[in-house]
Order: sequence, then structure tokens, then C-alpha cells
Amino acid sequence: MSMQVEFEVLDDTDASLGIAEVARLSGLSQDTLRWYEREGLLPAVRRGSDRRRRYTRRDAALVETLAKLRESGMPTDEMREFSRLVAGGAATHARRLAILEAHRDRIRRRQAELDQHLASLEEKVTHYRYLIDAGLDCDGRPVSGGVASVQRSVTTNGSLR
Repeated sequence: MSMQVEFEVLDDTDASLGIAEVARLSGLSQDTLRWYEREGLLPAVRRGSDRRRRYTRRDAALVETLAKLRESGMPTDEMREFSRLVAGGAATHARRLAILEAHRDRIRRRQAELDQHLASLEEKVTHYRYLIDAGLDCDGRPVSGGVASVQRSVTTNGSLR
């Protein structure tokens, strides 16, 4: 099955977005955007005659992509390499794809690990709910009425009702 996706071609000539707008669009702080630039995650951002950073729509799209890669756990060195490759143009598509596919595979492995941890946690939740509902201790013996009352009065965050 082939999926047809349309992409917007971004103009790289209109440097009209300020740092505040790019911060809002990306969900990053202005300080983080400056850090991205210092760390080489972004190519040098153009400056207006007032010396303020002026981002193009393409710059903003790269920032949003980098923010998502960072949130998903991509190492900074790989983000830097990806950004460097973006600046290299179409000849770097295959290398960028390789970076993204490797990261996707890491995410899938981590997701599988988290699914296993979640399943284990769900077993424990089910086990303790059963013990509380049945009025039992961990060894299967009945608990006293006072203990059973306390067990039923505790909320999910651990505080008493």
C-alpha cells in the first residue's frame, strides 16, 4: 500500500519570523533556541538590520523538527549531524533518512521495553486490587477489619480519603 503525502515547499528567502514567534511555534523557549544555535544544532540564523534574529519558514520548520527529535530522545550529536546534513541540500537525503530510521528503530525498541514494563505494572495493580477487594494480605491470609478499612480508604495517589 502506497501512501501519497503532500509536502509544502518552504521558501528560504523570507526571513520574517522573530525569535519569539519561532519559540511559540516550536514550543521551545527563546533561551533554548539560542542554545540550539550555540551548540550548532541550527545553522547561523540571519540577523536583521536591528541585529535581531530573523528566521525563515524553513528555519522554523527545522527548529520544530529538532524539538520533536529531542523530545523523542535523539542524542544531541545526531541532531547536530542531521541539521548539518539539512544544510547540505538534497545530496544528503539518504544520510538524513538513515539517521531518522536508526532513531525510529531505537524508539521502537524503547517502546517495546516500556510496553513490557507497563504489562508488569498492570499485573501488580491487578494483584493489589484483588487483595484489597478480597480483604487479603500478600500471603493470602485475611486482614483485620481495621486494615481492610484503611486499604479501601486510600486514594490512588496514596493519601487517605
